[in-house]
Amino acid sequence: MKKPLTIPDEPQPRNITRADLVMTEGFGLEVDGRMKTVFPTLQAAQKRARDLKAQFPMLQVKVYDAAEKKMLELSPTE
Repeated sequence: MKKPLTIPDEPQPRNITRADLVMTEGFGLEVDGRMKTVFPTLQAAQKRARDLKAQFPMLQVKVYDAAEKKMLELSPTE
């Protein structure tokens, strides 16, 4: 016997970061010209960028500083 389908009264809120909204705080990770992830600290963003670049050397990875509105390049030695 099949169980009846239960539908929740309110849908669960989804935590979605929209790429078409301008960042106002934090540090964004840009991969091949597209904003992917937001980090609260520069160190966290740089660590993830270095990890991605080590795993996939063909990618263009940059860190965006929302407070300064500047794109930060990774140096090859980082």
